[in-house]
Amino acid sequence: MDKDFIALPLQHKMYHQKSICMFLRSYIWLLLLGIASITTTVKAQPYVSPIGAQVFIEPGQSDEEINTWFKLLSEHQMNCCRIRMFENYMKRPDGTWDFSLFDKAFKAAERYNVKIVGTLFPAAPDNSLGGFKHPYSQSHLQEIATYIKQVVTHFKTSPALYGWVLMNEPGTGGWVPNDAFANIQKSEWLKTLQPTAYNSKGYPQIVDFTPQQFLLHYNTWYLQWIANEVKKYDPNAYLHVNSHQIFSNIAEYNFPAWRNFLNSLGASAHPSWHYTMFHRNQYATALGANCAIIRSGAGELPFWVTELQGGNNTYSGYKAFCPTKEEITQWLWTSIGNGAEHILFWCLNPRTVGDEAGEWALVDFQNQPTDRLIAASEVAKTLRKINISKFKPVVANIHILYTRETLWVEKKAQLNDNTNNDYEGRNTGGAMKSAFAMYETLLENGINSQFQCFDEFNWNKPSYKGETIILSGQISLPSRYWEPLRNFVRNGGKLIMEGLSAFYDENMFALHHTGFPLQDVLGGALKEVKCLPTDFSVNYQNAPLPTHLWKGSIYNTQGQIVAQEGNSVLAMRHRFVRGETFWFPSLLGLGALRSGKGEALSHLLLAEAQPTVPFQFETYQKGVQMYTMQKGNQYLTILINKRPQATSVALRCPKGVNPSVVFADKGGSTTANTARLSSEETLVILWK
Repeated sequence: MDKDFIALPLQHKMYHQKSICMFLRSYIWLLLLGIASITTTVKAQPYVSPIGAQVFIEPGQSDEEINTWFKLLSEHQMNCCRIRMFENYMKRPDGTWDFSLFDKAFKAAERYNVKIVGTLFPAAPDNSLGGFKHPYSQSHLQEIATYIKQVVTHFKTSPALYGWVLMNEPGTGGWVPNDAFANIQKSEWLKTLQPTAYNSKGYPQIVDFTPQQFLLHYNTWYLQWIANEVKKYDPNAYLHVNSHQIFSNIAEYNFPAWRNFLNSLGASAHPSWHYTMFHRNQYATALGANCAIIRSGAGELPFWVTELQGGNNTYSGYKAFCPTKEEITQWLWTSIGNGAEHILFWCLNPRTVGDEAGEWALVDFQNQPTDRLIAASEVAKTLRKINISKFKPVVANIHILYTRETLWVEKKAQLNDNTNNDYEGRNTGGAMKSAFAMYETLLENGINSQFQCFDEFNWNKPSYKGETIILSGQISLPSRYWEPLRNFVRNGGKLIMEGLSAFYDENMFALHHTGFPLQDVLGGALKEVKCLPTDFSVNYQNAPLPTHLWKGSIYNTQGQIVAQEGNSVLAMRHRFVRGETFWFPSLLGLGALRSGKGEALSHLLLAEAQPTVPFQFETYQKGVQMYTMQKGNQYLTILINKRPQATSVALRCPKGVNPSVVFADKGGSTTANTARLSSEETLVILWK
């Protein structure tokens, strides 16, 4: 202690001590204010709406127009957008760069507090809609690297920047690049392959799926390369990519590998381009299945609907149409009900030149909001009001699994004409449509299910009691999945298998007359399959069960027969260690889908899977679907009525919860256990 302080008179000591205390008190108070200020700053982070839209930027647009579009987004509570960063609109012929056009967009976004996700779009021939999917040469790769450096370096400090879409819509539709650069990459990839012990029992392997396997690798390699390039200049960049044409391109996507370099995974969902195998009144359900596939692919990452059709098709789209405001509402709530973090429409404003010019927009040609934009805004307002980010989707422990090899085999097996509707089950898309039928049937019971690649399922759990796997139309079951599937049933899981699932291995080797590897699990093997073009019914539990194309019979070794026709065993169940299998080798999913009569399949699935969810319909409701979300002890149920008439639906609910309507676009209502909806209505109910 200071000796001068010791020598002071008592009153001076007391005054000095008081001064020190006052100083310390003031210092602590200021420190707390600083902490509170920091805390307040964190809490005051601007709200980013789950809903937004693509703002299409191109030369010729005025400053006023660009400003108007961002103002519209802000006014409609859609302060998240996507911009395609065209190299062709930035790089001058002399090799210098001019970012002024896009600077205007970023400044407008900052002005109206709109966050931008920039899609990297290196120079492409005629600025095509989708862009190229792979580099053409080593020099082209270097040009792409230069573009990424220029764009990321210039825009990374903008307060408006949310993140980057690595490329637009990877996926070639199965086409495998055969240029010199791709072949070099293929040669390097082939060197990394390890020989497999399995060889289809030594039979000749006359079908080669190496090109498809390479494409799976090549897509991942290129995305990883782009991600690495972005990170060179912005190590903390938020990275995203959007898949497309999910029901066919899914065989090209290795989502678990993509998780290593992405912050979120997305999907383009344009019914006129992507859902052509479905009828228009199934588009909302197809979107639900699309979301389920991407949610599974994302794993622990968030998922987005990165592009959602927002407007009219004039000459674009395979099945051109203009969405109604009711469909816009349905699609938004379907995405939200599946857990989508963001949904971005394509587009807010129409493109002016080239393919899709004057199409797809949420605004009219005078930049006024259409009824579709107003409908989207109403949903956005509700989402903010109920704090939707806290709610998570409730999904049953029912896993509809698919294999990439099924799509490869299906495509390989096609003849010149695969358009005959009597043979839909064996046409391109038949396998995924069969699996989709299972998803739809469960959803029409108010039950949301998992839709997953085999690689995305957790095969390492000690027990699978209460979990169900459905294999519907999955004609190729690779050998690497046999033991995991056996282990799943052994440890308490339920396997439901229908159609010609597990007919081939990964080499298109027929399994059932060469010693079926899962005979112990299923209790038998296929005896015969008969092709009966178009649709028919089989008898199950004294009622007709709609079926399509193939009627399979089983060589029963130890199973319990549950359906029989004369001496032919049509279906059976089998207890295997702690689990059980149910096998019906006829196309039940497509039978229900094509006939429009899903009640018999619904009864079968509920009896076999016995799902446990907090909310579901009391009875099967064709044309009505429901998603459930949960936040603590609160629930949201999202109901959509696709019937041509109003309907009342009885609900099975937890005890002690009370309903209140938080959204109804046509005056829908609810009581304690009944929901009433008009035709095409979306009704959202909060339960607490």
